[in-house]
Amino acid sequence: MFNSFVSKTKSKTVYDALDHSDWVQAMEDEVHEFERNHVWRLIPTPKDASEVGLKWVFRNTLDKEGNVIRNKARLMVKRYFQEEGIDCEETFAPVERLESVRIFLAYAAHKNFEFFQTDVKCAFLNGELAEIVYVE
Repeated sequence: MFNSFVSKTKSKTVYDALDHSDWVQAMEDEVHEFERNHVWRLIPTPKDASEVGLKWVFRNTLDKEGNVIRNKARLMVKRYFQEEGIDCEETFAPVERLESVRIFLAYAAHKNFEFFQTDVKCAFLNGELAEIVYVE
């Protein structure tokens, strides 16, 4: 079923998104998760520190029939402006492998475990950084 607050259009830029209340709501939801998880503090950047840029990435979630069911707005780091060894030392992208999922399900079925599926919307926000990162 199509929700009336979900836009059928995909925004390419933040300027396009600001013209649609559903995309604005998606951006507000993302920033709210940052605030709820105490991800950042607003402070002036020291003169000797380098800043990493941010950009908004917009995506529509579709159902099986191809109807838009949700708009997602993610605030991402402009990775292409970072220099290894200066702005970052390593990267990490949590991705499950199909083989791992199959092993888990087989073991759970063998042991008669009860398990539930959940969507972790902001798992990356729970990581701790050893260094201070300044963004603009």
